[in-house]
Amino acid sequence: MSSNIILTNQEVEHKIKRIAYQIYETFVNEEEVVIAGIASNGYVFAEKIATALSSISTLKVSICEVKVNKQNPQEAIQTSLSPDEYKNKGLVLVDDVLNSGTTLIYAVRHFLDVPLKKFKTAVLVDRNHKKYPVKADFKGISLSTSLLEHVQVVFDSENGDYASLS
Repeated sequence: MSSNIILTNQEVEHKIKRIAYQIYETFVNEEEVVIAGIASNGYVFAEKIATALSSISTLKVSICEVKVNKQNPQEAIQTSLSPDEYKNKGLVLVDDVLNSGTTLIYAVRHFLDVPLKKFKTAVLVDRNHKKYPVKADFKGISLSTSLLEHVQVVFDSENGDYASLS
């Protein structure tokens, strides 16, 4: 099966900047926001959003890595920040691709045990194949794909970031 580029490096950078502005507009009255990225690509995407957000706002931006076992999402979720470090703050949960919503819904559930001021979600690609009632508040692109197609996001510092559909 061939691979089609759906987002070029320049488009990915534009989406990151746009999402950062949307987050800033949403959290403009807060002093601090936590950007929590789901391990591997979601965390890399979260780091890029945090960098863009820091460059356009006066918000104190903290980054948190969220480790979810994607094969068994019921397992305990690990975060690089303790609950006290994000308690009563604004938080944005970030992943690269929202497919069925399984990973995102279990990660959301983890954060519901701690009181937050505001809780939003962000994804680069929303595929619209949801199994759970979860939505992305901020998204780079929304795609209607078949279940047989695969979306891959590549964050590559040497050759540039991109998303492809195969």
